[in-house]
Amino acid sequence: MKERLVLRIEDIAFGGKGVARADGLVVFVPFTAPGETVTARIVRTKKKFAEAQLIEVLSPSPDRVQPRCPYFAVCGGCVYQHLRYEAQLALKSTQVEQTLRRVGKIDPVPMRPIFGSVNPWGYRNRIRVHRAEGVTGFFRFESRELVDVEQCAIAKPEVNKALRRLRQSRTEDGDYSLRAPGGAGPFFEQTNEQVTAALVLLLDETLKKSQALLVDAFCGGGRFARALANHAEKLVGIETNGAAIEYARKAAGPREQYVQGDVAQHLGDILASHDSSRATVLLDPPAEGLSARVVDLLLAGEPAEIAYVSCNPATLARDLSILARSYRLESVTPLDMFPHTAEVEVFAHLLRREGASAALAGAHA
Repeated sequence: MKERLVLRIEDIAFGGKGVARADGLVVFVPFTAPGETVTARIVRTKKKFAEAQLIEVLSPSPDRVQPRCPYFAVCGGCVYQHLRYEAQLALKSTQVEQTLRRVGKIDPVPMRPIFGSVNPWGYRNRIRVHRAEGVTGFFRFESRELVDVEQCAIAKPEVNKALRRLRQSRTEDGDYSLRAPGGAGPFFEQTNEQVTAALVLLLDETLKKSQALLVDAFCGGGRFARALANHAEKLVGIETNGAAIEYARKAAGPREQYVQGDVAQHLGDILASHDSSRATVLLDPPAEGLSARVVDLLLAGEPAEIAYVSCNPATLARDLSILARSYRLESVTPLDMFPHTAEVEVFAHLLRREGASAALAGAHA
């Protein structure tokens, strides 16, 4: 394959790179848009695909805009600043649907409109920066080399103020978490408060009321459990982080209980001791998704309703494909928690199928 190619971008893959084809290979080109014709240089070739570096945009997309941040395409944090925000939202929604179809074999996908950020700039209430040999900033795109960054366009003004103080200090080399004042601490709050508030409202409007039990698995500091306190007679949160559990317990209401430990260790007993026909389980796992044990406990415990909040559409799709044995996927709602980046949050709402117990027992007979 030639090192330098003229390519037409057909699509954008999850992760933000444009998809083109040349000489029988898929070629990934960052910082492009669907429909664009570009020149690119091949930098890596694998068996079934190649990676390329963008050289020039020959025919720009109508969605292309001037990036606001001077570090864009150098710093590895953002991948979509070259696109109108509305185009970013459309791309992310399509990527979620395609991932659920391809990985989870879900068809049709009951998609709902994506929630965008009211302000896609200056929204991050915390960032993590690195400092080494006089350079303070973020890692370069697809590199471990540091880029010296004076301010971050997607961070709140208070966070950028903390970054300026760090840059002016004589603090030793290392990693630093910088955050806006207030909140529940870096481990217990979401990065984008505007979209988190939209997610809380969506959960409140969607989930069943008058439940006997609501389990907030992977509960952190209990943000979701407290916001949904009117949905159930009893709320139980499960979290491995001791500091998060301590914070949740201090803020707990009279009907809230918080258990420290692995969800796989505690979920089964909690569901078994309550009326599962009136139980809701809220899941907000890390990017790895649910363990096989947790999925088995959900299928065996038979809660009436599952609310699955995911930061990784691929592992969400994997888990939904298994839960589909006993649950009907009611809706899938993307939320743009991290504008201009490749990340997307997804809320999937599932209801237990009638007669699922008998069908599952028959499948195992």
